[in-house]
Amino acid sequence: MAISGLASRLESASFITGALCVWLTVKQNIWNFPIGLINVSTFCVVFYQSQLYADAGLQVVYFGLGLIGWYLWLHGGANRTALKVSRATAWELSLICVFIAASTLGLWKALAQVGGSASFWDALTTSISLASQWLLNRKRLESWIGWIIVDIIYVPLYIYKDLYLTAILYGLFLLMAVMGLRAWRATWRQDSEINGAEVLVEGAIL
Repeated sequence: MAISGLASRLESASFITGALCVWLTVKQNIWNFPIGLINVSTFCVVFYQSQLYADAGLQVVYFGLGLIGWYLWLHGGANRTALKVSRATAWELSLICVFIAASTLGLWKALAQVGGSASFWDALTTSISLASQWLLNRKRLESWIGWIIVDIIYVPLYIYKDLYLTAILYGLFLLMAVMGLRAWRATWRQDSEINGAEVLVEGAIL
């Protein structure tokens, strides 16, 4: 009972911090990173207890990536300025696709050997999530496409594992990911128009 109660409280904490973290990310607010570090810490325990070992391990990796992303958003731009929303290159997306395929295959085999639950889907969502987080750290617009795909898979997976609150949370994540894609696309277009206008002005002056 004590363990079950703790798991329930942790899942509730994960729900609140997760929703807040994604909302702050949509708004490009730097506070998404410290909130996200709390979120992945609680989710790590929840997933481990549900035998979703890849997802549990993913939270540990997320913690490290969250620290990196926090730094990059503040100092990863030109001349150590804040990052702006950008598009991933074709080469970058190609490497990410290769990573997802190789990582999914490797994790699938490893999880099957240790008795993980829903091994293939666990491996696939883990791989896509890692790729999406890396893109998010670089403020790439395409990161939201990865999150949308992951959330579509996660909702029925967590229902299957009786993690109903988490399934609801990832349904909310899905809606916010769509919002994030639209908001970041608008920001990118606006910045592109401003940069284009500045280039025209500089050209006219020269």
